[in-house]
Amino acid sequence: MSDPDFTTETILLAVTGMSPAVLTETLWALAHEAEPVIPQRVIVVTTLAGRARISDELFLPKPVFAGHCVWDVLRDALEGAGHNLSGLLRFGTTADDLRVITASDPATARSSELADLRNRPDNAAAADFLLDQVRGITANPDTRLIASIAGGRKTMGALLYACMTLAGREEDRITHVLVSEPYETLPGFWFPGQPGGPLRNHSGDAEFLPGDAQVELADVPFVPIRNLFQKELGRAAGSFSNLVASCRSQVRHRAAEDLRLELFFHRPALRLNQLEVKLTEREQHLCLCLANLAKHQRPPIPSYNDALDALASYSREWQSLIAVGRLKSGTPPAAGFGDEQDLRRVLSDLRKKLKALGPLGMILADALPERGRFSLDIPGELIHVS
Repeated sequence: MSDPDFTTETILLAVTGMSPAVLTETLWALAHEAEPVIPQRVIVVTTLAGRARISDELFLPKPVFAGHCVWDVLRDALEGAGHNLSGLLRFGTTADDLRVITASDPATARSSELADLRNRPDNAAAADFLLDQVRGITANPDTRLIASIAGGRKTMGALLYACMTLAGREEDRITHVLVSEPYETLPGFWFPGQPGGPLRNHSGDAEFLPGDAQVELADVPFVPIRNLFQKELGRAAGSFSNLVASCRSQVRHRAAEDLRLELFFHRPALRLNQLEVKLTEREQHLCLCLANLAKHQRPPIPSYNDALDALASYSREWQSLIAVGRLKSGTPPAAGFGDEQDLRRVLSDLRKKLKALGPLGMILADALPERGRFSLDIPGELIHVS
């Protein structure tokens, strides 16, 4: 085979947990594609438990391999197949190769490595960590990233996929490895070309030759939306959740460019382009308050509890306009909104009505307030109040 081309560095970024075989299977499959790919380096994102398992399983000598470790056996097998591995497959047990997800304790401001992903804060930390890894690689134009989502917890693979849509490029790949039965769960199976003879199943009543295994990659399509939002995605700072919120907002704004939202003081209804939907008085009150915030370009209110104060203030303003004769009809609901749960129920009912309008209504429904953002997330110039 020809010598490797180092003009572009190919990096395999994998999420791996307690089954490190997905890593060796992925590398074997890459090397046996129609156009073989052997990464210059491998980076694994994992947990404390995953790091220990990878170190033990891939880098400790094994009697079945005559005292060699799995990683060296894989390299020997690939070189035996004619691949020149000079300068390729850089990987080991250092912190630069095995990157353990870290999280910060708000109470102590100390960072620690996660033993597992057990709760929402752990998942949020994993999302931020993975986004940093993807950004760090894709920021270099001389790299090509292959992201493997085959290992680790399902949430880790899903988060890596999401990070690739946010920061990946057209030339990058997302892969999942497919292994034929029973080799996917067969003890001691690492890749089809491994030495050591037949392998026994868990019950020990059958033998299987590693060379009979079928291992191939499935490319998982993704849309690299960084091209749409280069300004937002190009910055180094920002959490995963904030970046997702920013991109969702831009998607909403672009989708809403052809919308015209009309609200009325004199009757509880809204008109979306040529579609009209009847509202309750409280839904009308809510929509007019949100429209007022949007048209005056006020920042989103951070919580529903704070939104209750804003709604009450808007109601008083509405009453004063009626008192001085600037509004001749329309009366805000006297009961207002009792508490956060009451407000959420009104929002939920309004969202259902809008979604029933079809695609246009769904765009507006998605722009309604959500956790951490009480606002109508469409441009104020698209809103008209009669």
